[in-house]
Amino acid sequence: MGSLSVWHWLIFLAVALLFFGGSGKISAVMGDFAKGIKSFKKGLQDDADEAAKPAETTPRTIEANKQGEVHTTTGSKTS
Repeated sequence: MGSLSVWHWLIFLAVALLFFGGSGKISAVMGDFAKGIKSFKKGLQDDADEAAKPAETTPRTIEANKQGEVHTTTGSKTS
């Protein structure tokens, strides 16, 4: 129980080769991960910019007739 068997060493070497291998797999994965985080932050910033802009509103006209009924219209007034 205190010592490592041959299988433990083989698994350890396989993991070490995966992390420190010459092909740069881990660095490529971490680079893609960093690009994903940057684009996520940019998306959040774009959403915050859109939320900060005032919403465009159309003018509303309130009209009343002789019977006291009130009508609200939105946009341009048509005759």
